[in-house]
Amino acid sequence: MDPSLRPARGATINRESTRFNLPERLADGDWLDERESVDDGVPPLRTTVTVEHPKTIITRNASPDVPFDRSINAYRGCEHGCIYCFARPSHAYHDLSPGLDFETRLFAKPDAAALLRAELMKPGYSPRPIAMGTNTDPYQPIEGKWRITRALLGVLSECDHPASITTKSDRVTRDIDLLAPMAAKGLTGVALSITSLDPKIARTLEPRAPHPEKRLAALKKLADAGIPAFVSLAPVVPGITDHEMEHILERAAEAGARAAFFLPVRLPWEVAPLFRAWLDEHFPDRAAKVMSIIHSIRGGRDNDPNFYTRMQGQGPWADLLRTRFHKACKKLGLNNERFQLRTDLFRPPEGAQMRLF
Repeated sequence: MDPSLRPARGATINRESTRFNLPERLADGDWLDERESVDDGVPPLRTTVTVEHPKTIITRNASPDVPFDRSINAYRGCEHGCIYCFARPSHAYHDLSPGLDFETRLFAKPDAAALLRAELMKPGYSPRPIAMGTNTDPYQPIEGKWRITRALLGVLSECDHPASITTKSDRVTRDIDLLAPMAAKGLTGVALSITSLDPKIARTLEPRAPHPEKRLAALKKLADAGIPAFVSLAPVVPGITDHEMEHILERAAEAGARAAFFLPVRLPWEVAPLFRAWLDEHFPDRAAKVMSIIHSIRGGRDNDPNFYTRMQGQGPWADLLRTRFHKACKKLGLNNERFQLRTDLFRPPEGAQMRLF
């Protein structure tokens, strides 16, 4: 098999986090062997799924620069393998590497729908839009088998609870039968994340995410079904994908996207060394330039953790990206309407005993 056509992984290293005094996993060659194809005489690195049984499923946050106060993640880890994923460090809490472990050692929460139903039935529950896809992708490949995201949507649809979805996968169109009726009531919208239209860049940046053209096709299917569709340029990687901004927005608008947003790449905690190693392997000719621009956007550091500036960036490069984005959106008619999900239709789900009225 042509090496360029092999199913790849995103991270090039698999070191464990040292933030919690965990021993670092030294690369002795075994995991490197496992990355290769069976054509080379060794087995490929397999994806494993561990069942997790949390006590609750809704995660709440009070971050002032995040436009939602609650979210649901059906899975931990993500097989898409996006090298820039800010959720990678969360695997360190499981004594696992934010590198290849994050992409291959996944966790599924099959009780999620039942837990959601129980939380929505609690006396005094006040509905606010639930964000799905905030940490790991709700439509990553294992959703095809586990169908946890679909089960969650079933509960939300049943009780007219608002929810937003962000994904890189065209698998979201599988659930149009649930999403379209919710959208007709003003209860949902879907954002497709498209960071590059170049297949070669996408294959290394997001190795197991669907082809960018499939995501554009999914945008069109959602829009044609009456579901508010958006495009997310998150993240924009300077020196790698920033030159595509206007073209991505144009293609998304043609597909029916109503709005767009973008974020400059963030490199928190263990993501920074993973990203540097990725640059050295795939873009050695410009690695230093890319990191220099990121530092200019992040106040001289790999990452800026401060509220507001972490989402917007700072300095001339960040200003230029914002100017280009706003000019392109204005030209294409994006972001011309305020999108707000309804909460007034919510009714608690029925328990074992049917409601009398």
